[in-house]
Amino acid sequence: MKTRGFEIAKGWEDKGINLPKRSTKHAAGYDIEAAEDVLIPAYKPGIKPTLIPTGLKAYCAEDEWFMLCNRSSGPKKGFIMANSIGIIDSDYYENESNDGHFYFQYFNFKEEDLQVKKGDVIGQVIFMKYLVTDNDNADGVRTGGFGSTDKK
Repeated sequence: MKTRGFEIAKGWEDKGINLPKRSTKHAAGYDIEAAEDVLIPAYKPGIKPTLIPTGLKAYCAEDEWFMLCNRSSGPKKGFIMANSIGIIDSDYYENESNDGHFYFQYFNFKEEDLQVKKGDVIGQVIFMKYLVTDNDNADGVRTGGFGSTDKK
């Protein structure tokens, strides 16, 4: 029985994607690598964040979610996550739009463009439990991928 873990997302099976691992026995986060080379342009007002594919999807229990986090070394390199952290719900896994493939969104606050190479560690994933209130009555069902929970 599967509890939580990572798999290669559909379409990325033959791209040499490495499954994430923790660097040390007591590390909270699993290191995530870029699935391909990506150029993140130097920041200018109005620029959109750059999406970095991971080639991965993750599964977890219904009462869990996983957080996409920047690494502590990220800001030194110019990496700033556009959404501060990424929150991915358990029902994102294998959704019909993108199979649950998750990306990192970054801005580059350096004055020069930033080249990310396939295999560079770009962030980390931390799995967490969540709690609900006494009067919670959420009954919606996810029907898509990125940004789909706020679509009516």
